[in-house]
Amino acid sequence: MMALNQIIIIVLGALAGGFVSGLSGFGTGITAMGVWLYAISPPVAASLVIICSIISQLQTLPMVWHAIQWKSVLPYIIPGLIGVPVGTILLSRIDPNLFKIGVGLFLIVYAIYALSRKKEIGSAVGGRTADCAAGFSGGVLGGVAGFSGPPLIVWTDVRGYKKEYRRSVLQAFNTSILLAAFLSHAISGFMTKQVGLATIAALPGTISGAWLGAFVYRRLGNRGFQQIIMALLLVSGIMLIWTSL
Repeated sequence: MMALNQIIIIVLGALAGGFVSGLSGFGTGITAMGVWLYAISPPVAASLVIICSIISQLQTLPMVWHAIQWKSVLPYIIPGLIGVPVGTILLSRIDPNLFKIGVGLFLIVYAIYALSRKKEIGSAVGGRTADCAAGFSGGVLGGVAGFSGPPLIVWTDVRGYKKEYRRSVLQAFNTSILLAAFLSHAISGFMTKQVGLATIAALPGTISGAWLGAFVYRRLGNRGFQQIIMALLLVSGIMLIWTSL
């Protein structure tokens, strides 16, 4: 059984993570992990992030389903799925802390640039090949550090995608990567009884948070959505560096 203080911490983390995911289409791990580590072990927290992310993603997926253009999204998803095991392999071959610090610094610099610029980019540079590279990078980063969303956030900004289509790309990609990660964790035996108990405690916060985040998302314009996800990108970079020190 879990202590009351553990349950409260898990619920609060789930509520925050669900809200951010419902609002932006990503970010459960960025938001909730730091909270959950005060109550549960890192392996349990990692699996809980995957489960709660999938729940919040599937809960809000119908909201953007009509906007998903699979011919455009698959060049991100397929390389991303290939990148996940590559990132996992790299964990034993590189210094993950230096890797995360490097990526974190890039995300911080890019987020500050995007928040301060006056005009959108809207570049078609690289075509489908560049899209595949962005998806692969997201998969690799997901395998190394559990942050699959940031590379796609940067790239959809470079592409100049507008609010709804951008959200559909991010959510379709993240849902696919998360389902692959869930399968990997299940096969590896990480889905333990402790994870099950933590999931039961987290469900109310995840579901209600995702609903509230989706409610706010519907009321955002393109500029407001851009500012929010870039602010979250900035937080992602800070968190990558913080967890590497």
